[in-house]
Amino acid sequence: MGWITTEAELEALYGTPPEAALIKVAQRLTPAYRAWIARSRFCLVATVGPEGTDCSPRGDDGPVVLELDPGTLALPDWRGNNRIDTLRNIVRDGRISLSFLVPGSTTLIRVNGTARLSADPALTGRFEQKGRHPRTVIVVAIAEVYSQCARALIRADLWNRNDAVGLPTVGDFLIELTEGAFDGKGYDAAWGARAAETMW
Repeated sequence: MGWITTEAELEALYGTPPEAALIKVAQRLTPAYRAWIARSRFCLVATVGPEGTDCSPRGDDGPVVLELDPGTLALPDWRGNNRIDTLRNIVRDGRISLSFLVPGSTTLIRVNGTARLSADPALTGRFEQKGRHPRTVIVVAIAEVYSQCARALIRADLWNRNDAVGLPTVGDFLIELTEGAFDGKGYDAAWGARAAETMW
């Protein structure tokens, strides 16, 4: 198979990063990084735990994170499926990466750092939506923030296409995984109303 097993082998294949790839890293929010992240309503949250890795989408009706100070971000944990894989990982291993996207932009901003969870009402209350608060807030101490190479989003033409027509639904997945025992059609039919009632 030709497995690559050392950093030296990697470096021989890829060479030296260009200057821009090295100087773009900051240890806290700069004015430009702050402005960019403030426009993002969606991010991917990657964590690690004893069972392996987890990557979870997070979105909000407005900025997806709140800046507590230039070195700290707060991410509300709004309602989901209650698997709490990300949260379990954080309480056991605080390493975290956030990848922020803004529709229409081929830039992606990455924040790497360490996270803790808080259920402090003074903090959860800062995220009130329609009278509801998140149960917890993920507080991220920034170790580094930087822009990612835009080529992946350009290659994917992510913002100029809609490939969703004809895709299997979540109900289809559940039917398949239970060999027809789960009412996937009913699940799909009820999803829109259920999501609207439980968004926050």
